[in-house]
Amino acid sequence: MTPQTLDRRAFLAASAATAAGLLSPHLARAADDFAGFSIGVQSYTFRNFELEQALKRTKELGLKSAEFYSKHIPPNSSEDALKAILKLCKEYDVTPMGFGVSGFNDNHDANKKLFEFGKALGIKYLSADPAPDKTGSFDKTFESLDKLCEEFKIAIAIHPHGPSGKGRHRWWSAEIILKAVKDHHKLIGTCLDTGHLIRMDQLGEKLDPAEQVKVMGERNFAMHLKDHDNKKKTDVVFGAPEGRLDIPAVLKALKEVKFTGHIAIEYEANPKDPSPDMKKCVAFLKDAASKVG
Repeated sequence: MTPQTLDRRAFLAASAATAAGLLSPHLARAADDFAGFSIGVQSYTFRNFELEQALKRTKELGLKSAEFYSKHIPPNSSEDALKAILKLCKEYDVTPMGFGVSGFNDNHDANKKLFEFGKALGIKYLSADPAPDKTGSFDKTFESLDKLCEEFKIAIAIHPHGPSGKGRHRWWSAEIILKAVKDHHKLIGTCLDTGHLIRMDQLGEKLDPAEQVKVMGERNFAMHLKDHDNKKKTDVVFGAPEGRLDIPAVLKALKEVKFTGHIAIEYEANPKDPSPDMKKCVAFLKDAASKVG
């Protein structure tokens, strides 16, 4: 995704709406349903639907938060559009917790526009894919992100994307991410994607999502939770025999590292009607969470 712009009037209007309490669903009560974990949806799951239909389906799942992607909340939205988006989120009792996956590079002004957009929405993190400059160095990109994380107090959560093209995505494992961020701002970490970690099997790299959580430790700020069938190369519902995700182990690892971030269930299969499978995922996760001490 290419960073998009947000005009200042829209930013100020949205910020005022957030401050006025426009986003005030019962997130604490929702977390009680999942043993204290903050569980929502990655809106890409509902990419075949417009925003209101995505919100409706999220509410029907009993979830009260989301990480949104650009189709549902465009970063270059007008002032009126942002007001309508935030009002709609309130009507469906779904709070924006994160946004992405967004690209960042050495263009500080472009990066700042996304942080301003994030502040306007009241989100806690931006799931991210930082890119190097033309020389291949990440120095200027992270220098920009260090400053912006400090200014806005919004986390940058780097998202691994498993196999990409003919090889590996540049951020393909927790080890790669941690090496890059360990000396940077404390709000730069990861949004591990369990499905993409599992997909690395296709390239001969067997990654254990629970162990990847432990590697990142306190720099886990969010998670995309999904399972994947590497033979058919498609997502599967939680608990399916074709999948490989050990959800209880992941939840225990998150507890171990004292995770307080957002878990977004993401399901990329059956985009025309993902709700039935998503209901199974929610039920499985709720049961697994109830058994984690």
